[in-house]
Amino acid sequence: MNRFLISTALAAATATGALADGHATTANIGVILGFTGPIESLTPDMGASAELAIAEANASGMFLDGSVTLAPVRADSTCIDSAAASAAAERLVTGDNVIGIMGADCSGVTGAVASNVAVPNGVVMVSPSATSPALSTIEDNDLFFRTAPSDARQGQVLADIVTERGVDSVAITYTNNDYGLGLADAFQAAFEAAGGSVEIVAAHEDGKGDYSAEVGALAAAGADALAVFGYVDQGGRGIIQSSLDTGAFDTFILGDGMIGDSLTETFGGDIDGTFGTAPGSDSAGFAFFDAMAKANGIEGDGPYRGESYDAAALMILAAQAGGAADRATIAANLMDVANAPGVEVGPGQLGMALSILANGGEVNYTGATGVELIGPGEAAGSYRELEVMDGAFSTVSVR
Repeated sequence: MNRFLISTALAAATATGALADGHATTANIGVILGFTGPIESLTPDMGASAELAIAEANASGMFLDGSVTLAPVRADSTCIDSAAASAAAERLVTGDNVIGIMGADCSGVTGAVASNVAVPNGVVMVSPSATSPALSTIEDNDLFFRTAPSDARQGQVLADIVTERGVDSVAITYTNNDYGLGLADAFQAAFEAAGGSVEIVAAHEDGKGDYSAEVGALAAAGADALAVFGYVDQGGRGIIQSSLDTGAFDTFILGDGMIGDSLTETFGGDIDGTFGTAPGSDSAGFAFFDAMAKANGIEGDGPYRGESYDAAALMILAAQAGGAADRATIAANLMDVANAPGVEVGPGQLGMALSILANGGEVNYTGATGVELIGPGEAAGSYRELEVMDGAFSTVSVR
């Protein structure tokens, strides 16, 4: 199949003359991520990846026969302030009249936005990165989806990796919120079931200047390694800094919230041998997306870029499948375009997919990350095993 050459056509996305009759109306898609806060180094590329899918659909001229132009509208979730995130989402829903929301990102604010804003207003949310197992059971009226798998799976995958690497005992520290606790619980249960020993589990608070007391308590438990389930631009990084400063730990086990270029830019080779997990794959689809993203100025290698592109693409295709750019249409059709049957659609092929749907066909969107939605809008998903080598993250395997 011919893939859409997005790098040469994005400029067309803003040219309404390229659309049918030159009189397209505009439909807004919300992009709510923590552009400030503990993962702010990750979210610019996540937001840009979602916007890449929107631009691709516009440039094709195929979305609703060219009668509607899609426009991204950004909002800041902060990642950690549920009240601020809900207020930002309310502005998207009532002020900007978005037809769907790509986001939110961190699990706590995602649950708040879903419960307080999106679900009461009938707005679909597709999160690329909210991974708390608790989100699997929220009352969502079939409006909440995610393209990253639940931490119930990540905990098992990470425990398998730790066991295979011969680590017998660990200390666990987690950021004191839904995400941190959910991942810590899942990992502990899986690691202990495999015969490992968890010597201590302790929460840490973000926003502190010094974590020496927390690290001292963790080290005193006598574990072989330290599992850090925190945020790359906040307390998790502080825990690692204090560990290195005091010599308490030198190798770290990381959850997905700690995987980011800013970590290796800070510590370089000092954390060689550190390993962890993040959603993603080494598929041909992801390789194509990665090249397409870099060709369009999305230079980073952080997690959730592909998941963000896929989240936006799913809403776009759902609207096309139902023939209308509105909230109810997206809700009614999203699961159908995400799964078989239908023509398999990868990244860069949104124009083709829109054409198939316009002509009454079906699509099975696999996208950048091998999308398959199961259960209550859950991503089946896969995880990359990453290790810091020569001061940079490298993918060791995909599980």
